[in-house]
Amino acid sequence: MVVTIRLFAMLRERAGASEIELDLPEGARVRDALDRLDDLAGGLPLVMAVNRDYADAEAELRAGDELALIPPVSGGETIPAVVTSAPLSLDALVERVRDPRAGAVVTFQGVTREVAKLDYEAYAEMADERIRAIVAEAIERHGLCAAAAEHRVGTVPLSEPSVAVAASAAHRSEAFAGAREIIDRIKAEAPIWKREEGEWKAESRPPAS
Repeated sequence: MVVTIRLFAMLRERAGASEIELDLPEGARVRDALDRLDDLAGGLPLVMAVNRDYADAEAELRAGDELALIPPVSGGETIPAVVTSAPLSLDALVERVRDPRAGAVVTFQGVTREVAKLDYEAYAEMADERIRAIVAEAIERHGLCAAAAEHRVGTVPLSEPSVAVAASAAHRSEAFAGAREIIDRIKAEAPIWKREEGEWKAESRPPAS
């Protein structure tokens, strides 16, 4: 059976293509594809998705499936995205995206307004993974030099940020577009909830079936 492998960033450059096809035996799993691609991706802490749904190494593959391999960025460092209970620092986030190729750095903060505080809760492991993938995909799609995002959980007082995004690019149009995509997708896709005036509200919407 033939499976399409989508490659991003350093993997795309190594392979010289954004997609390749693998001929795998029936019943093969993601780990079997990774074994076949060891020369290309071996040793990297990859995020994987099958048909745009997150998957682990034991997920079964079928003919016609698309397996996306999302690598780390910036020379092997993990994608800078964190779900944290600590106060967010925009200055620290900007430092993570500084790049000598960048002529523009765009930042965004979402802050608590009109109420004394908001309480945030997340499925932290899944939210962290989702944000990492969103950042990696935005870097690839918009040709960013770097990008980073953080979301705070717990109690966030009035005027303090609950989410922060930074994106750097050679030109401002790419930096603005990348930063906007990241925050819009975090709000739409990350499993994070906020309690406002005693009522829990989803920050994200379940994906359409």
